[in-house]
This record gives sequence, structure tokens and C-alpha cells, in this order.
Amino acid sequence: MSWQDELAALWDDASIDEHERVARMHPLAEAAPHQAIGLFELASAHDSAGLETEAAALYEQAAVAGLADVDPDLDAHRQIQHASTLRNVGRNEEAIAMLRAAPDHPQVGAARDAFLALALHDAGRHDEALRVAIEALVPTMPLYRRALTEYAALLTEEPS
Repeated sequence: MSWQDELAALWDDASIDEHERVARMHPLAEAAPHQAIGLFELASAHDSAGLETEAAALYEQAAVAGLADVDPDLDAHRQIQHASTLRNVGRNEEAIAMLRAAPDHPQVGAARDAFLALALHDAGRHDEALRVAIEALVPTMPLYRRALTEYAALLTEEPS
């Protein structure tokens, strides 16, 4: 069985709880084809288990280990997951900055904007959050694009 097959089997195994998944992920992460990939998967397992503080540190290690160079698609997921984790531990401004800096990527679609809206909301920036959410939806609408774009802009523009 390939490493990728073992990884998929571990994520698909519904017979274990999330903490057992973390324990089983450690040796699998060490056997990963690249350290950055192993760190990302280990971070994801911690995140899934509700161990966000540990996950945040592991996501950062995956970035430092060069995940963006090794697997840009996986790094797009890391940026979303890492920012979401930062939000969950109350580091909203860091999450907002990370999500604003994250490039558009087909692997994550509008997820960046959805998580950005959540982080902005949690930071008390409700008008910005709503604007981001509306602007993310506008491209999917067959009608009312111009009107909604204008209304969204008015949410955060200073009155004249």
C-alpha cells in the first residue's frame, strides 16, 4: 500500500476517534514523501481532533518546511485551515491577514472568502464580513451582480 493510500485509509477510518487518528498519524507523517507534507497532515489531524493550539504550530512548521514549493495545491488548503485554526484560538487579526494574503486557488474555491468573513465577524467587523460574503457570491449570480456589488461596497465606505 502506498503512503497516499495509507493516508486516505486513515482519514476514511470511521471506527477510530480523532485522538486515535492523531496517534496513528504521527508515524505516517514521519514517513511522508516530504517533511512539509507530513507536518501538514499531522496539523490537519490535530485540527480535526480539536487540538487547535498544536495544529497552529504544526501548520506554521509545514509552511516553514516549504509546503508551498513542494505542493502548492496542498499549501492552498494549509492556508485556509491554518487561518481557520488561528480564528478558533482567538487570533482573528492573524487569520484575517493570512486569508487576505492567500491567493485565489481552484483547490479551495471561495473557501478563503468564507473563512475571511467568519474571521472578520469574530473580530467585530460585521460590515466587512458581510461585504466579503456578498462579494464572494456575486460571481455566481445570473442577475443583480452590479446592484449587489454596489450595495456591498456601501457597507464599508465612509459616508460623504
